Amino acid sequence: MSAIHCHQLCKTFRQGEEVIIGLDHVDLDIQAGEFLCLSGPSGSGKTTLLNAIGGLDRPDSGEIHMGETRIDQLDRGALADIRLHHIGFVFQAYNLIPVLSAEENVEFVMQVQGVAAQERSRKARAILAEVGLEGLEDRRPAQLSGGQQQRVAVARAIVSQPDLVLADEPTANLDSHAAEHLMRLFVELNENHHVTFVIATHDKRVMSYARRLIKMQDGRIISDEPQ
Repeated sequence: MSAIHCHQLCKTFRQGEEVIIGLDHVDLDIQAGEFLCLSGPSGSGKTTLLNAIGGLDRPDSGEIHMGETRIDQLDRGALADIRLHHIGFVFQAYNLIPVLSAEENVEFVMQVQGVAAQERSRKARAILAEVGLEGLEDRRPAQLSGGQQQRVAVARAIVSQPDLVLADEPTANLDSHAAEHLMRLFVELNENHHVTFVIATHDKRVMSYARRLIKMQDGRIISDEPQ
């Protein structure tokens, strides 16, 4: 996937009679292979920006380009295809499928991609071992701790080595050891496979790994600095 270009993104939400500003004329260029963090207080626009870049939510105005493709104008089917083949998501709420095992949750995207069953299982087990869940492949989400569920979600996002990973507070439910292991895994994927990472976080441990730190406030980018 090529570079991402966001131009003058605006997004508002309604809470009763109140209008909440999610994005306020945001301009952002992300080069392929970058490792950057979005930081800022709750309500600053980090998650809204992630969701717009990932095609999960449309801006009210502005443009989002991935290479030559303007994704904010694509229909749902075309957006779903881009997400399936190019983007991995790590949500704060995990979004695991309760009736599937850890291995089956990790396999799910590959199944939709049409990867053969044996290859899916091999890749899923390998990545679950990589994130520290070897021996827990057959457990369902309810049988895992919050931190273990988060690691399943991470494994699912990165198993097929997408071009872009969008992560929303990926270390929120991890202890310091697990968080450090996860970040080293992200860095390895970034450096060895050129996966682009955009991570929204409050965690200073995560920010320390970033090579570019973007601070947001009230839906605006207030600073954008190399690390």
